[in-house]
Amino acid sequence: MYAIIRTGGKQYRVQENDEFRVEKLDAEVGDKVIFDEVVAVGGDELVVGTPLVAGYAVEAEVLEQGKADKVIIYKYKAKKDYRRKNGHRQPYTLVKVTGFVSDLKADTKEEVQAAAADEKVKANASMKKDELLAIAKEMGIEVAAKATKADILAAIEAN
Repeated sequence: MYAIIRTGGKQYRVQENDEFRVEKLDAEVGDKVIFDEVVAVGGDELVVGTPLVAGYAVEAEVLEQGKADKVIIYKYKAKKDYRRKNGHRQPYTLVKVTGFVSDLKADTKEEVQAAAADEKVKANASMKKDELLAIAKEMGIEVAAKATKADILAAIEAN
């Protein structure tokens, strides 16, 4: 079984235990990542999405974060004494496909992502007042709309 996934503006044909480089992902080495933008799934029968295949995802493990070989950019204009030398190393993430997830319902996937987002959101002083009010409302804390950021933070931390 294979799948064609989309990540970082590129498409990759992957099978189980494949290792490949993708554009840098915000994940630590050893983390599991899920590629839910599956364009096609093949095996006994080819299933092509319009534009994505609903209910399929590819699970992978991050093996390495690194930078590719240096590419030299050299600009030169003859007889004008203009020379510019520049270099670039593109960051990448090396991942290994651990399996395929099928029959994944869109509602369930969205709920899982929302739950993960809720766990990551913690109130702090650098947030905007509207964001703090929304967090307080989700937690069931009644705070006046005219309250200051400090008052809202104190109410959130008290609960």
